[in-house]
Amino acid sequence: MNDYLVSVVLGVVEGLTEFLPISSTAHLRITEALLRLSLDQPYWKMYTIVIQLGAILCLPFYFRARLSTFLTRREGPWMAQPAALVMAAFVVTALPAFLLSKVIGKHLESLFIMGSALLLGGVVMGMVDVWKSRWEKAGPEAPGTTIRTWSMETMTLPQAVWIGACQILSAVFPGTSRSMSTIAGGQIVGLSRAAALEFSFFLSIPTMVAATGYELLKALLGKGATLTLGLHGWLVLSIGFLVSFAVAYGSVAALMAWVRKHGFLPFSVYRILVGAAVLVWAA
Repeated sequence: MNDYLVSVVLGVVEGLTEFLPISSTAHLRITEALLRLSLDQPYWKMYTIVIQLGAILCLPFYFRARLSTFLTRREGPWMAQPAALVMAAFVVTALPAFLLSKVIGKHLESLFIMGSALLLGGVVMGMVDVWKSRWEKAGPEAPGTTIRTWSMETMTLPQAVWIGACQILSAVFPGTSRSMSTIAGGQIVGLSRAAALEFSFFLSIPTMVAATGYELLKALLGKGATLTLGLHGWLVLSIGFLVSFAVAYGSVAALMAWVRKHGFLPFSVYRILVGAAVLVWAA
């Protein structure tokens, strides 16, 4: 398979899986194994960082109206603003993830850890979604509802801190899925499906821009970096970036519409099946 077609395939995989609660890292590794690629080579390692950044950058475009509202909102205390809550959750995640970066690097190579994280994460997500589904259908006025937060505008600082702490799991154990951790974590502390999903999207912007930006600078400028790109390298990189951006934009729109009506249970079942298959394969 030539590099251009490989770039399209990887861009599609990244764009589809970055925001679905099924782990883009695990799916890129599975694709690597199926296509017999070596994404550990300096160029392809840098390439996977860039296409991930392409997927993340679709969010400011998709949520541009909401972002504008959040950044100009002045109602209530400063720390109750959605933008401040996103940054609080980001700070909670950032320092532990940075300190554990060596552990993360080792885990990235383990199909066993990825398969286990996919499977266990699927079980957790399914249990939480089934638990909350009754109250989702009943609505905010239902007596005894366990859902207290139906939009980001009414979130609290403790909820944001908890979600940021949950996100650390996805940084340490690839296959857990950043979006699964934040969505399930949000539902546990009283967010509706839609509110948890939206907060997960907004939290991914600073989290992934910081993570991918750091890794990209390390790959290009770090100690011993010798990577140079010719025309072919830039073309392959550009294809992957644009494909990832376009596919991620479509997947965000589809996921927002799907979750409001159907929830996360299908993703839970998918994770369990794929996780079991990866564990068998790894064995």
